[in-house]
Amino acid sequence: MRRYETIFISDPDLSEDDRKQLFEKTKDLIKNHKGVLVLFDDWGLKKLAYEIKKKGRGYYVRLDYCSEGILVAELERSFRIDDRVMKFMTIVLDNDADPEKVKEEIAKEAETKAAAKAARVESAGNDSGDIESAETETEFLTEE
Repeated sequence: MRRYETIFISDPDLSEDDRKQLFEKTKDLIKNHKGVLVLFDDWGLKKLAYEIKKKGRGYYVRLDYCSEGILVAELERSFRIDDRVMKFMTIVLDNDADPEKVKEEIAKEAETKAAAKAARVESAGNDSGDIESAETETEFLTEE
């Protein structure tokens, strides 16, 4: 199985129900084509670098999944004909991926990031200054 990453931008004016319906349709498409969804990362509403379909903002979603190539073609075909999707892009992350190992790696990464963030907040809380001054101090130290 290959590992793919697809990022798509949906219309920012969609209702919450329409957006959820689009997400469920996408997840079902992956499942129906024998793909394994490793991560569904909802980035939310963001400003676009340039206007797309006369819109300055878009709702970003990142999909990390393992499958055969036929799924990518079907997913992109679905995005092309769906007016709710403004842009999309798919890349290959790995030519020979094991979905279970990928899920474990992502879980470890998330755990490490959460621990690092908790340590930063805790160390900033122990100082007499606030969190912003601790972050500024860290930036200053890394620049030297």
